[in-house]
Amino acid sequence: MTAVLAPGAMRLLDLRAVAAGAPVALAGGWQAAVRAAARTVADTIARGEVAYGVNTGFGRLASTRIAADALAQLQLNIVRSHAAGTGPALPDRVVRLTLALKAASLARGHSGVRCELVDALLALLAAEVLPALPAQGSVGASGDLAPLAHLALVLIGEGEARLPDGRIVAGAEALRAAGLAPVVLGPKEGLALLNGTQVSTALALDALFALEDAFAAAVVTGALSVDGARGSDTPFDPRIQAVRGHAGQAEVAAALRALLAGSAIRESHRVGDPRVQDPYSLRCQPQVMGAALDLIRTAAATLGAEANAVSDNPLVFADTGEILSGGNFHAEPVAFAADLLALAAAEAGNLAERRVALLTDPALTGLPAFLAPDPGLQSGFMLAQVTAAALAAENKALAVPRSTDTIPTSANQEDHVSLATAAARRLGEMAGNLAAIIGIEALLAAQAVEFHRPLRSSDALERAVALVRARVPRWTEDRIMAPDIAAARALVEDGTLASLCPLALPSRPG
Repeated sequence: MTAVLAPGAMRLLDLRAVAAGAPVALAGGWQAAVRAAARTVADTIARGEVAYGVNTGFGRLASTRIAADALAQLQLNIVRSHAAGTGPALPDRVVRLTLALKAASLARGHSGVRCELVDALLALLAAEVLPALPAQGSVGASGDLAPLAHLALVLIGEGEARLPDGRIVAGAEALRAAGLAPVVLGPKEGLALLNGTQVSTALALDALFALEDAFAAAVVTGALSVDGARGSDTPFDPRIQAVRGHAGQAEVAAALRALLAGSAIRESHRVGDPRVQDPYSLRCQPQVMGAALDLIRTAAATLGAEANAVSDNPLVFADTGEILSGGNFHAEPVAFAADLLALAAAEAGNLAERRVALLTDPALTGLPAFLAPDPGLQSGFMLAQVTAAALAAENKALAVPRSTDTIPTSANQEDHVSLATAAARRLGEMAGNLAAIIGIEALLAAQAVEFHRPLRSSDALERAVALVRARVPRWTEDRIMAPDIAAARALVEDGTLASLCPLALPSRPG
């Protein structure tokens, strides 16, 4: 199904579809505003007025006036000179989002470009010709200049792009293969393509979507661990949450209650269980995961606003005929959002790893050590917990804030930057680590629940066990663990476990 994007009013749900490869179209009616802004640029040039990036140099060279007969060369020069990225190419999902975000931003009608440039971006998406964008080289201010320059190179028939068959070829060859012609850049169009936060925003959005899947799966596996450890659902009572007053906490508690409702395992120890309270990793799930949920929603709101923003410079206001220089390219909101998501990911992983450790401990669960049928002869899930611990430790290190860092560029003209691109890029690694931790928890929690047979968990959690068992057989003797972890991680990353979670998240319905 085609994702129809309304410039300035795009939904996260639609952008998730774009990242997944859905065809893209812009909602109608955007052309008039774009044409008006392009006329404003043309009129400014005709009157001989100075406008940054239209007839001046860039950055520290802004005071240099460019002759009228060199304006086209100016735009070509900025694309070529700023294509200074390095490192591995960004994932296809991120490139799709970047193209869609750039097209939607230009279609707002404040960048002074022609409709043909927006159409050219959409044509790349339609043909699945994805520019090869180096992952490194942007400081998240003045826009994501280097990676966006590599995107612009393909539009003009240079650079490199990935074809639908996976081959990376020269930009000119990619255009020919798709039946597309190179774009000849007009005044301001090179700058408009390069200015903007689309790469950092795309990276953060892509991570948001993955983290939402992992978070929702963690709520499911957290509930499954409660039953596996024969824990209590009393801490999830709505009255406890009401007197605290945090929305996320109340919602996570409600989700846990719903997932555990009807569990015969829970009913079996309501009377006579000598334990008074469970460890924090079970009992405090609403407080920790609820706080993380609140952060995810705050970050998602920021990224939703940024996805719909015009982050070009200068901006064209056709209604008054003005071209105004500003700083919308500064990606500080994206950097802050990325840091919030990093904190949420790290803490969700920390809590899940502690539940994994709990399930291996017979003193806490009464189950065989490391959930091995014959502990001692068998090591069971001993090393799976070690892997979860290693990944949780990595995410703790990766969660160190990036938004507080800055480094001057462009001869101190651009003297404060956000480093949002790096802040967002590290989230992809964190999301993968979290998915693996939650996958490991799914393996242990399913094994633990099965030790309580013939008692059964709730209908919802028995579905979770069945999903795990459809891909990973029960652990009856020691075998190579890595394939099991990979299969369980895939259950998290493809949204299978998340589909059981009753929580609504910003880019996925409940």
